[in-house]
Amino acid sequence: MLAGSVLKTWQQAGTTLKLSGIGGPEMTALGLRSLAPMERLAVMGLVEPLKRLPELLRIRRRLIAQQLNLRPQLFLGVDSPDFNLPIERRLKASGVPTAHLVSPSVWAWRSGRVRSIRASVDRMLCLLPFEVDLYRQAGVDAVCVGHPLVDELTQLASVSEIRQQLDLPTDRTILGILPGSRESEVRHLMPRFVETMAELHRRYPELHFVVPAANEDRCAQINALLDGRELPVTVALGRGREAMRASDALLIASGTATLEAMFLRKPMVIAYRMAAASWAVLSRMVKTPHVGLPNILAGRAVAPELLQTEATVERMVHEVSVLLEGGGAQQVTCFNELADQIGGNFAERSMNALAPLVA
Repeated sequence: MLAGSVLKTWQQAGTTLKLSGIGGPEMTALGLRSLAPMERLAVMGLVEPLKRLPELLRIRRRLIAQQLNLRPQLFLGVDSPDFNLPIERRLKASGVPTAHLVSPSVWAWRSGRVRSIRASVDRMLCLLPFEVDLYRQAGVDAVCVGHPLVDELTQLASVSEIRQQLDLPTDRTILGILPGSRESEVRHLMPRFVETMAELHRRYPELHFVVPAANEDRCAQINALLDGRELPVTVALGRGREAMRASDALLIASGTATLEAMFLRKPMVIAYRMAAASWAVLSRMVKTPHVGLPNILAGRAVAPELLQTEATVERMVHEVSVLLEGGGAQQVTCFNELADQIGGNFAERSMNALAPLVA
């Protein structure tokens, strides 16, 4: 989707593009014949990529061979740094200009990757402004191109229209509950979220809850956990952004959704839980004092973070109650400042950053 929006803007500016590589529907619509199905690269976690490693390495070898044969004027890797950076390094060494869109989180963990990035890319396109300084200090040409969410979220309907669409009450305070999009996230977080909802309902009888479900499987998982509860709750299938837009405040799993919430200026409480073994490993690898993207951007705890053992029902009830009683105004003020620093117009800014590499 990111590549598609940039390339479409480039085409609309009058440039004729001949595309090769790997992509999904957005790029296929622009004329790409994908070398491999993009979904075969969609693996996450610590173990799952190892299971698919032979196939992933085979696809990568084919892609490198294709690009070395075609000698493109530019190779653009989008995200997926463990897959793309070795490709970019090989192509850059052969004289092909390379760029990478979406900076790896070198500020959070595996900071040593900056050396590999310097050998791999001619230009790094960053979504967040503070990343640019980190790269320039390491001798990597970097530019901030804004964030695509800024542009996408402006297309949402008004709060009143969305409340109508989702059949939400128009005269009540709405609390959005976002337990994440993965099965494991919902399994670890949603039971505590349900208990938190029950206590908040007891304290605030007029409160209404909306819970977006990423897909039908998550919808069934969430509904099973809500079954038998007498709660004023609406489960919305696949309407995460709309649910956030319609809400007055959020209880939200840490992840990209917190950045969406920031751009929507929604005060939030951030929570996260994972398997104890995974937490023991990952908590030692992460180098930042915060995990929520708004807090990382601000450099301080703007929104409360309740992680692992701190994500208790009592703490969540307390922090959400603070928001419901008017304590979210300072968050919104900070969110306005952060959103202005990042800015939108992502596709055109990305095009302008890439164009000099093919001049």
